[in-house]
Amino acid sequence: MADSASLKTENKRTQAVIMQLSAATLWSFGGLLIKLVDLHPIAIAGIRSIIASAIVLLFLKKTAFQFSWNKALGAISYASMVIFFVAATKLTTSANAILLQYTSPIYIAIFGGWLLNEKAKTKDWIAMVFVLAGMVLFFVDDIGGGSLKGNVFALLSGIALAFNTMFMRRQKDADPLENVFWGGVITVLVSLPFIFKASPSPTSWLGLILLGVFQLGLSYVLYGRAIKNITALESTFISLVEPLLNPLWVFLTVGELPGKLSLIGGLVVLSSVTVSCIKPNRKPQLAYENNLEN
Repeated sequence: MADSASLKTENKRTQAVIMQLSAATLWSFGGLLIKLVDLHPIAIAGIRSIIASAIVLLFLKKTAFQFSWNKALGAISYASMVIFFVAATKLTTSANAILLQYTSPIYIAIFGGWLLNEKAKTKDWIAMVFVLAGMVLFFVDDIGGGSLKGNVFALLSGIALAFNTMFMRRQKDADPLENVFWGGVITVLVSLPFIFKASPSPTSWLGLILLGVFQLGLSYVLYGRAIKNITALESTFISLVEPLLNPLWVFLTVGELPGKLSLIGGLVVLSSVTVSCIKPNRKPQLAYENNLEN
């Protein structure tokens, strides 16, 4: 019986990893699509959130309309993450925006023990050092095209991403998609003055639809299902494939080839993420194993 339960748990974790990788792949199109839309950043955040929230609503249960502090704080951090990231992408390079956002593992490692009782292990800290080293190399290659304000927004987006991940993880008995839906509602409310002034071109509408349906909507449906079966740190490490894929899409569409330091940094990050996720810590998994049976 114990072996059967353990196998079931491991199968759910494997499915969660696949869903998380799929979500990260969809997220990786964000920089390219946001650059495609010729609107104010907050208007972009609001319009794509309208579309994404409609998609997420299809997958929500009735419990989405019951209040909890985890849900409220998660929604606020989600809305902050979305708005800051769009603003950062418009004000600095896509590479800078994504890489600075993915400083989030630092904040999860610091606050995860307090909010989640998921303390970072030695293996996690070692992997994090290599991840950050790789990201620095990636960042150095593109820093010349960035702006101070955009980089600050990107860092704030990283902080918001970390807290969004942790508050979604705290909702073990609720649907994490509730955070996404209510975060989208908050984003729309904040963005209304900018939305009313927006006049999207056909090209911008195409970008907004792709952003709302796939890059934000369906991706978070996958992410919301995955986050309940893996730890917050695992989720964030796996998601680091996003800043690796983003420059690939840029290269395929506009012919921009990342520099040597970016390629080396990407290899370091990918290797660290892979090593971190191949043999997860058993204790954190046991901590939520009973929840997977519900």
